[in-house]
Amino acid sequence: MQKSDKNLLDINNLDISFIQARGAAHALRGIDLTIASGEILALVGESGSGKTVTSMSIMGLVPIPPARINKGSLLFKGNDLIGQPHAEMRKLRGKEIAMIFQEPAKYLNPSLKIGEQITEMLVLHLNMSKKQAVEKALEYLDVVGLGKSRRVLNSYPHELSGGMKQRVMIAMAICCNPSLLIADEPTTALDVTLQLQILKLIRNLKKQFSMGVLFISHNLGIVREIADRISVIYAGKIVESASNQNLFEDTLHPYTRALLQSIPDAEKRGHRLRAIPGSVPDAENIPSGCGFHPRCPLAQDMCSQEIPLTKDYGNGHSAACHMVH
Repeated sequence: MQKSDKNLLDINNLDISFIQARGAAHALRGIDLTIASGEILALVGESGSGKTVTSMSIMGLVPIPPARINKGSLLFKGNDLIGQPHAEMRKLRGKEIAMIFQEPAKYLNPSLKIGEQITEMLVLHLNMSKKQAVEKALEYLDVVGLGKSRRVLNSYPHELSGGMKQRVMIAMAICCNPSLLIADEPTTALDVTLQLQILKLIRNLKKQFSMGVLFISHNLGIVREIADRISVIYAGKIVESASNQNLFEDTLHPYTRALLQSIPDAEKRGHRLRAIPGSVPDAENIPSGCGFHPRCPLAQDMCSQEIPLTKDYGNGHSAACHMVH
């Protein structure tokens, strides 16, 4: 993975384990990711692949212990976030690096009004007065499509619909104008119409504020609509990375191909969707060699014995597989 002065985020060979009484769970096994300002990078994989550990590592929210960072670096604007004091990370969280969580109902405080939750961020990070924070909160509600609604500000989370809560979460995330926005499955709990609205909103916000965006999903169909680049993660390793167009037109890794074949499509109506046999291995029992080989239709003997190296196949398209082409 090439470094660039333009990169907002550089994750290099990040390796994280969780130490437990019965052994170590190897959550990330040397991942490499880069995100530039004004770019949307999608991180795609099934549940248990390491997506959430990656995002929590960037936010400095992985608990140490039981987590242990074995090696690697996590550079944000050139500064390594690993080992930063908690006080420094608190300054970054919300202001420089913000996150939209998967289920807003879990992360919005049910006992506080929406206005209190947004203005708290502005007072804490931007030293605004309460009056200034309220006016700014109204501006950001308008940005995310809720209008300058004092009714929303004065509402409790349970008084809002799912789509409105998700937009409130986005307003909270962007109100301090962060450089990096992490969107963790932000459309999972929404219907198709709202999903499209939220995807369009994130694209527009990226352009408006020149943010880098890490968009986390298990669904390549959704990712195709929003990402500039895509990295596919499996069992704690990046198995393929490419531009949006190259990934879909010239898929290299069998796991990426299997994910594509499992996307619902109107043309497949009446036919059973193809499922990937088996499941993502437990982080405590990752197979030897290529982690995907027990589920891979192309696996050969060497796949169970040797970990494939990540190779560049041109135009920024890389894959880690013995069976490419």
